[in-house]
Amino acid sequence: MRSPGWAAVKGAGAGGANLLAVRSHNTALVLDLLRAAGAGGVSRLELAERTGLTPQAVSKITARLREEGLAAEAGHRASTGGKPRTLLRLVPEAGHAVGVHLDRDGVRTVLVDLAGTVVAQRWAPADFGVGAEGVVELVVREVTAGVASLEAAEGPSRSDGGDRGGLGGAAPLGGAGPLGVSALAGSDVGVSALGVSVLGVGVALPGPLDHLRGVLHRVTGFPEWDGFPLRDALARRLGVPVVVDKDTNAAALGLALGGAAGGSGSSFAYLYFGTGLGAGLVLGGAVHRGARTGAGEFGHQVVQWGGPLCGCGDRGCVEALCLAAVARGDLPEAGRVLGVGAANLVALLDVDLVLIGGRTVTEAPEPFLRGVTEVLDARAHRTGEPPLPVRVAAGGVADGAAQLVLAPVFGRADD
Repeated sequence: MRSPGWAAVKGAGAGGANLLAVRSHNTALVLDLLRAAGAGGVSRLELAERTGLTPQAVSKITARLREEGLAAEAGHRASTGGKPRTLLRLVPEAGHAVGVHLDRDGVRTVLVDLAGTVVAQRWAPADFGVGAEGVVELVVREVTAGVASLEAAEGPSRSDGGDRGGLGGAAPLGGAGPLGVSALAGSDVGVSALGVSVLGVGVALPGPLDHLRGVLHRVTGFPEWDGFPLRDALARRLGVPVVVDKDTNAAALGLALGGAAGGSGSSFAYLYFGTGLGAGLVLGGAVHRGARTGAGEFGHQVVQWGGPLCGCGDRGCVEALCLAAVARGDLPEAGRVLGVGAANLVALLDVDLVLIGGRTVTEAPEPFLRGVTEVLDARAHRTGEPPLPVRVAAGGVADGAAQLVLAPVFGRADD
């Protein structure tokens, strides 16, 4: 059941979407420090010092978190004077977030705990061409089956605060147990009716879209999706808050929170090459979406006038050229074209780092890493600037989608 410590707040969280929010900013600060401390825990005195709160305020917050099952004792530490200090830790299994990566040909679903650890995952084929209602039905089925499978795997241990029943890593989401796919398919019971505490569902998919309202625009190649209120449709069916964002933004958020670019104020571009090509931009430590969630449409910059037709209706786009090169097996050429687009982006934004990822890149990273690096190195030589680091990114879109839900809980929302 949903922990009483969370409240559904309309307009709260990332992008104004309906998200579960903690009672106060101070509670979020304490939760974030508990999460960072890990299993070893942290004392109330240290929490007061790091947050700037009074010891009395910290005591009240941590008492409430313990009562609600979000924090627990983690042992004691010797004190320089007086009795030993009690250490507190976050209880990761007290809440979960679902991350959904909805791509043109498949949907990947992950269930993560409060520490951000993936405890279950699933993939199923999908087809945007079946229409909005069919895709919504698929997402509902995948999410509810995954949450139900974790409940079945953990069994009664959830109610008494025990361990996960020996999951020992990411379990496959599926229809195990009496609450599997067959029991939930086509049902509006929603994940809020199950025993696993789900704070919300983050959904990431190709743009363009309006992440503030959770409404899709003309998804490249699928104009019939234009104007579909995906967030509200899923929230009604699932019974928990839902936030929707572009796949590249979600991935960039996950990478930023994971420290991919170092300092909190750093800037990087994440070039995502899967079934399409886009970019997630982190500027000054925050995801840059633009006024209409239109930033990062990296794949649709024209680099060859009169070139091949792109799915967006233009010609000579980076995406069309890269996809054509991959289709004919010329990965080095695809890497060079990706590098040309990256050089344009670097010249415009002057970022600190370029990360590349996505299914097409991870299947054969070397030619893409080499191609982008060579083009950017040549640009740096011409301009006299130091070479810009280029790395293959670790982490997936679905993981980042789950962070769309978790980040505001810990006071880490980027807007």
